[in-house]
Amino acid sequence: MDECPEPLQQDRGPVLVRRQRPAPQGLCEMLKARLWRSCSCSVLCARALVQDLLPATRWLRQYRPREYLAGDVMSGLVIGIILVPQAIAYSLLAGLQPIYSLYTSFFANLIYFLMGTSRHVSVGIFSLLCLMVGQVVDRELQLAGFDPSQEGLQPGANSSILNSSAAMLDCGRDCYAIRIATALTLMTGLYQVLMGVLRLGFVSAYLSQPLLDGFAMGASVTILTSQLKHLLGVRIPRHQGPGMVVLTWLSLLRSAGQANVCDVVTSTVCLVVLLAAKELSDRYRRRLRVPLPTELLVIVVATLVSHFGQLHRRFGSSVAGDIPTGFMPPQVPEPRLMQRVALDAVALALVGAAFSISLAEMFARNHGYSVCANQELLAVGCCNVLPAFLHCFATSAALAKSLVKTATGCRTQLSSVVSATVVLLVLLALAPLFHDLQRSVLACVIVVSLRGALRKVWDLPRLWRMSPADALVWAGTAATCMLVSTEAGLLAGVILSLLSLAGRTQRPRATLLARIGNSAFYEDATEFEGLVPEPGVRVFRFGGPLYYANKDFFLRSLYSLTGLDAGCVAARRKERGSEWEVGDGGPAQGKDLGAVSSRAALAPAAAGFHTVVIDCAPLLFLDAAGVTTLQDLRRDYGALGISLLLACCSPPVRDALSRGGFLGEGPGDVAEEEQLFLSVHNAVQTARARHRELEATDAHP
Repeated sequence: MDECPEPLQQDRGPVLVRRQRPAPQGLCEMLKARLWRSCSCSVLCARALVQDLLPATRWLRQYRPREYLAGDVMSGLVIGIILVPQAIAYSLLAGLQPIYSLYTSFFANLIYFLMGTSRHVSVGIFSLLCLMVGQVVDRELQLAGFDPSQEGLQPGANSSILNSSAAMLDCGRDCYAIRIATALTLMTGLYQVLMGVLRLGFVSAYLSQPLLDGFAMGASVTILTSQLKHLLGVRIPRHQGPGMVVLTWLSLLRSAGQANVCDVVTSTVCLVVLLAAKELSDRYRRRLRVPLPTELLVIVVATLVSHFGQLHRRFGSSVAGDIPTGFMPPQVPEPRLMQRVALDAVALALVGAAFSISLAEMFARNHGYSVCANQELLAVGCCNVLPAFLHCFATSAALAKSLVKTATGCRTQLSSVVSATVVLLVLLALAPLFHDLQRSVLACVIVVSLRGALRKVWDLPRLWRMSPADALVWAGTAATCMLVSTEAGLLAGVILSLLSLAGRTQRPRATLLARIGNSAFYEDATEFEGLVPEPGVRVFRFGGPLYYANKDFFLRSLYSLTGLDAGCVAARRKERGSEWEVGDGGPAQGKDLGAVSSRAALAPAAAGFHTVVIDCAPLLFLDAAGVTTLQDLRRDYGALGISLLLACCSPPVRDALSRGGFLGEGPGDVAEEEQLFLSVHNAVQTARARHRELEATDAHP
C-alpha cells in the first residue's frame, strides 16, 4: 500500500503517510556482494576471523584478574572435584574404561575454553550422550562377537576376551570399544562442525523444550534401569533394541535372588548419604558458598573401605580395576567403523548441539550477554573432532555442572582451565588409587545425578494445563525413549513437535469480532460480554497464517461464522440466474431479486450483512494458495454484492497481496485504497459509509 487513506492528525494538521518501498536488488547483485564480502582479505578481516573462531583471544585481553580470578579459580576447583568421580562413574554408561572419561573431561574443557562463547557453560561428559554412546558400543561389540554382558571395567578384561573376530582385529574388548566410541565421536563432531559452517544453529530451535525435557526423562529412566544391575551386583545380559527397559527389568526380577549382599548394602548406604546431602545442599543453597563435594567424599571413603576390607576378594564385589596414568599416543579412528556408526552419530550431534546451544543461551540471558549459536556448534563440534584422535568420546554442555559453576562464582571460561588442571592431576598421579572402588558406588553417583531429570515428571500436569500439545510431545518422547530406544524417542519427539506446530497453524482460532462500546477497538464476541456488533458488517479474525494447508479451514470457518457459503451460493446463482440460497448456518431462501441497477440491491438480505472485514493482524504470512483463496473469496462475495475489505495488514502480507495480483497492477491503484485499511474500525466505518451512499443512490435515482 503506497498511500494511507486515513490521515494522521498531528499538531500541524493532517499528514499523508506514504510507504517507502525497498530498492529492488537482483539475485546476481546480492550474491556478488556477499561473495565479495566473504572473499575480501585484509589484516583486519584476518584478525576478526581468528577472534571469531577463537573467542578467547578477544576476552582474555579484557580479563580483569582482581574481579574475576578468585571466582574462576574457586568454580574451576569445585567443577574439577565433581568431574573426577563423575568421569569414572559415567564410564559405566559408555561401556568404556574410566581413563577415557578422564581424557574426555580434560580435552573438552581446554578446547571449549578457546572456542566457546558462553562464559558459564561447563562442557564435558554428559549422561545422556554417554548412554547413547554405550548403546552403540554394545551393539557393535555384539556384532564383532564379544559378550556385551562382560563389562569393560572388569579387571583383566582388556586382553583376555578374544575370539575369531577379535583376532582379525588384533584387539581386545576394551580396545575395540574405544575404537567404536572414537569413530562415533568423530562423526558426531564432523556433523556439528558442518552445521556450524553452514550456519545451521537455528536448527536446534526446532528441538523444543518439552521435547528435550521428555527426552531427558525417558533417557534418565533408561540410565536408571541400566545401573540397577550394578546396584544389586548381579550379572544379566545387556539387552539391545526395542523394549530394552522392559526386558532389563524382567531379567533383574529373575536374577534378584542372586544379588550380592555386599553391593546391596554399599548401594543402600551410598544412596542414602548422597540423596540426603543433595537435599541439604538444595535447602541451604544460599548459605553455602561452595557446594559440598559429596560424590568425591563418598568415593574416597568407599575406596578406603573396599581396599582395607578386601571386599572384592572376600565378597566378590565388582571393582573398577586398574586405571593407568599418563596419556596414550594419538590414533586415527577407523573409516570402516565411521561408516557403520554414521547414522547413529546424527542423533548424538542433534542432542549435543541442542543442549549446548539452549544452555548457552539460557545463561547468556540470565547474565546479560550474548552468544553465537553457530560458534557454539563449532566449539562443541571441535570438542568432539579433535579429542576423537586422543581416545575420547562424545561431549556436550551439562546443566548440573553449569549450575554449580555459576553458583560458585564463575565469571569466564578460565575456570575450565582450572578444572582441566584438576583432572590432569588425577590422570598423571591419582588414578591408580581408585583401583578398589566398587562399581556399585559409581552406579550410585550416576543414579543420584538423575534426580533433577526424573523430577521433571511432576511438571507434566502443569504443562498439560498450559499446553496440551506440548504435554503430548513430552509424554510421547519420554514413552518412546523408554519403550523403544533413545534414538527413536528423539525422532518421535521431532515428529510430534512438527505435527503440533502444523496442527496449530492448520486449525488456528477463528472468531467474529464486535465493537467495544463507542471505542475504536474490536474483540471476540464469544469471549467478552457487552460488545456491540456492527450492523451489516461482519468482522472476521483468523489467528494464524493463511497458506495451502489451512485455506479450506479458513473458508469453512468464515462461512460457518457468517452463515453464508459464498462459494456455493455464487455457483448456484451463476447456474440459476438470480435465484440464490443461504448456506448452512443461515436461513434458506429462494427469491428472485430481479434486475437492479446498484450493488446494494445485489446484497442478499437474508444474509444480514453487506461487507466482510478480515482482521489481518494475526496473519503472519500468505503463500500463493492464500492469495488465490482471497481472490476467489472476493470474486464470490462480489457476485453476491458483498464487499471484502482487509484491515491491519503487515508489510509482508501487503507485499504478498501485491505480488499475487490481489491489489491491481499499478503502485497507486484505486483497488488498493478501497480494500486495505490501517485499522478494523476504519474499515468498518468506510464500509458503512459506502453502503449509505449506495442506499442513497437507490433512493434518489
